[in-house]
Amino acid sequence: MTSAITSTFDYIVVGAGTAGCVLANRLSADPRVSVLLIEAGGMDDYAWIHIPVGYLYCIDNPRTDWRFRTEAEAGLDGRTLLYPRGKVIGGSSSINGMIYMRGQRRDYDDWAAAGSPGWGWDDVLPLFRKSENHWALDEAARRTGETDATRAERARFHGHGGEWRVEKQRLHWDLLDAFRDAAGEAGIPRIDDFNRGDNEGCGYFEVNQKRGVRWNAAKAFLHPLLKGRHERGNVVLVTEALDARLRFEGRTCVGVSFRQRAVEFEVTARAETILSAGSIGSPAMLQRAGIGAPERLRAAGIEVRHALPGVGENLQDHLQLRMAFKLTNARTLNTMASKWHGKAWMGVQYLTMQRGPMAMAPSQLGAFARSSPDRPYANVQYHVQPLSLDRFGEPLHTFPAFTASVCNLQPASRGSVHVVSADPDVAPRIAPHYLTAPADLEVAAESIRLTRKIVAQQAMRRYAPAEFLPGPEYETDEALAIAAGKIGTTIFHPVGTCKMGPASDARAVVDAELRVHGVERLRVVDSAIMPTITSGNTCSPTIMIAEKAASMIVATYRGGGG
Repeated sequence: MTSAITSTFDYIVVGAGTAGCVLANRLSADPRVSVLLIEAGGMDDYAWIHIPVGYLYCIDNPRTDWRFRTEAEAGLDGRTLLYPRGKVIGGSSSINGMIYMRGQRRDYDDWAAAGSPGWGWDDVLPLFRKSENHWALDEAARRTGETDATRAERARFHGHGGEWRVEKQRLHWDLLDAFRDAAGEAGIPRIDDFNRGDNEGCGYFEVNQKRGVRWNAAKAFLHPLLKGRHERGNVVLVTEALDARLRFEGRTCVGVSFRQRAVEFEVTARAETILSAGSIGSPAMLQRAGIGAPERLRAAGIEVRHALPGVGENLQDHLQLRMAFKLTNARTLNTMASKWHGKAWMGVQYLTMQRGPMAMAPSQLGAFARSSPDRPYANVQYHVQPLSLDRFGEPLHTFPAFTASVCNLQPASRGSVHVVSADPDVAPRIAPHYLTAPADLEVAAESIRLTRKIVAQQAMRRYAPAEFLPGPEYETDEALAIAAGKIGTTIFHPVGTCKMGPASDARAVVDAELRVHGVERLRVVDSAIMPTITSGNTCSPTIMIAEKAASMIVATYRGGGG
């Protein structure tokens, strides 16, 4: 694609991940505007990206995953963790669990209250609706006999006609129904919609799929611009753009340099350069440009351009505690996948109908609950799966079992992402610092006890569940803290490393319009800007962030600003 590159564009977007695809779409809607979108990874043309169960073959695959690793984590018994990030267009939406989740009203209201006006729930809900194409609001819903009143109520919270497809899942497990019933017996009510601002309850996740095929951000927002009847000649996509660096004149960002197939390019942005490289890539690029904590930059051999100590700090992630239980008289994916005819039947189901286990997201059933009765709101999330394995990337167990992963939605622990070299081929140091805050250890112990309470209910007894991870021998608070460190692992939601907040906040990197403090014509638009992590999966909130940023950018230049 190098022949299509000119030296100057109105906007340069660095990173064709979840946010970058949205930005390219929205900014190029004006045919007078030119947009360059550069991506260090490749195209999303690997078959396993699009088959939902293919996430098993995409994570830790050098073709589709950057394969970052954390530092050894003291809170996790000294273990290092694989830290997957998407390495193709669509970014992590091409390899994630496809769960559609917005979070809680209070998440966004807290952002606004902390000094980012315009980011409250009532402000962002219309942006979620704008991009959404909800299964219950499409034309098929009319044919099912849904009443006008029900449809109108659903439309208060959901959108129809947007690019981001949201569907019900296309398979069913009796075991998961039993867990949902048991959760009800334990005081967690059923819920049909997790995305109305209060997600407390237990129900089936909705997913970003289209008729059983993964619907990533590239399919939704980018591919239509590059070919077909919606093609836009004012968008240029460059993949395999390596060694991307921000270019400055003083403290004004003027563009980007990069290398593609041994050819060097320098491109200039008339209006702005926008970093959308994610919670690992965006702070790393800022630091390599000399923007960050001076002592850290100097230690990495980087000349300081602008002191901004919050760059790379404030890393937050959802740590999942993967509890697993052996079962009797249960149909699970373990037993289906352990036999050749089971695998064959799964293949036939998917090839002929795009249904069955190959169409399933990694987690089908979810719950948002209070880890103890004295918690004021739902503070933990469950991902329940009809399968078990020792650790991600290893084969499923051959015996019937299920996994109930539970994560603390608002962890108090804070980590960091810092480059150790100016060389972009050297991975940054990622230190999440899981379970370092005493409050997180308390929630971990409560979460394990709550899971045991659910599984012990009458609705689950026909399966005779027997805990084997972490094991029933862990009982005291001290023992449960040890257990959490042994079974805890990332659920792949890193955020916060370019925190949004006012200039008076010493750790803030961008303002409420996502402009980098202290420099000109540079924004960060991705999950890195979250001041605090949202209460749930983070892909769709990232799309919302890009929607809001695009509207602010367009308004700035229509008004003659910038």
